[in-house]
Amino acid sequence: MNDILGKALLDYFHGNYTEDILTETNISEEDELPLPYLFRSFSAMPPLEQKALQLAKGNILDVGCGSGSHSLWLQNEGWEVTAIDTSKGAAEVAKMRGVLKVKQVSLLDFSEGKFDTILLLMNGTGIFETIDQVSRYLQHLKTLLQPGGQILIDSSDLQYMYDASEEGGIWVPADRYYGELEFTMKYKGEESEPFPWLYLDPIRFEELATKNGFNFETIYEGENFDYLAKLTVAEW
Repeated sequence: MNDILGKALLDYFHGNYTEDILTETNISEEDELPLPYLFRSFSAMPPLEQKALQLAKGNILDVGCGSGSHSLWLQNEGWEVTAIDTSKGAAEVAKMRGVLKVKQVSLLDFSEGKFDTILLLMNGTGIFETIDQVSRYLQHLKTLLQPGGQILIDSSDLQYMYDASEEGGIWVPADRYYGELEFTMKYKGEESEPFPWLYLDPIRFEELATKNGFNFETIYEGENFDYLAKLTVAEW
């Protein structure tokens, strides 16, 4: 897959910012993802992200680190941080911005070390791709946790994107879970292949977490159906 995110982050970092990334899904119109937002400071982050960073502790794994904004703040607070991203360009930018430990690798291919906190932010459940894959990812995340460790992960309930029925329910697709989206990204005339991205409602997420041996706790709810969850292994 062409590294559209990486190219855009590298352009911005090197002062070649002329346009933003355009994203589109199978249920929504084209939308802009402003590049400056991907380089935001702690004070410019939404309260959900600030809360997650303040709860992070110990040896931390930042999954899908992007340009490294979360990792940099945590590092400056004195924590040891390992940042990973599948995007080559994102990993390069995070390193150049000062993140000390960065690897370009997918989560499922990463198995180096055990962590007290694993962070998955900016719709962290997106990385699970589809609802059928959630258990596979949760079981892998479990292998990366220290005893007593925590996973801090956010998502949104996309019910509001669908039409409501007169009875108060929603009209959802018959062939898939309503939070399973297909994304494409465009930047400077290039377009990515469509890729799956999962938004997981908290009720379904808690069911799946429990089934996979985790305690699930919603620790913050935003104003737009978004929430931050904490997962800990049940048997500890």
